[in-house]
Amino acid sequence: MKAILPALLLLIPGANLFAQEKAAPQPLPVVKPATEGKVWGALIFATNDAEQLIGSQEKAPAHLGQLNDRLSKVFGFKHFEILGQHQQDIFREYESWVVPSRDLFLKIDSNGPADNGGVKLHLQVWREQQVLVKSDAVLRAGSPLFIGGPKWKDGRLIFVLSLERK
Repeated sequence: MKAILPALLLLIPGANLFAQEKAAPQPLPVVKPATEGKVWGALIFATNDAEQLIGSQEKAPAHLGQLNDRLSKVFGFKHFEILGQHQQDIFREYESWVVPSRDLFLKIDSNGPADNGGVKLHLQVWREQQVLVKSDAVLRAGSPLFIGGPKWKDGRLIFVLSLERK
């Protein structure tokens, strides 16, 4: 009997290993990160000379209404053209990136919900590998954020960020 016990102890771990090999692997559950909402971001070229426009056919979302009129009041230019645009979730615990072009993009970090609606954000405007501007802002639906960028051609680049939904 004493000789059988060590032999059984040797077989039990082998049987357990065999059972583990036969079991099908279980997929990990898909967990979506929590979000604060969704934003639309665009890189816009503003100029007073219509001949400087490059012919982009991109359009702003309908919820922004008279975007060109609003930009004209703030920046004083007559003509505006969307060079690139991007929709992005604002993640609660992760950085988000709005990338409307290869050269100029926006990093967003959520600082949580704002009083009276909207989202508190920490923003960084990047050009290639360099941070150009850092700022904190509150973004609310119906109230887009305009960020004046560098001069370009005979005009200026402008970043527009709008909260689409909370």
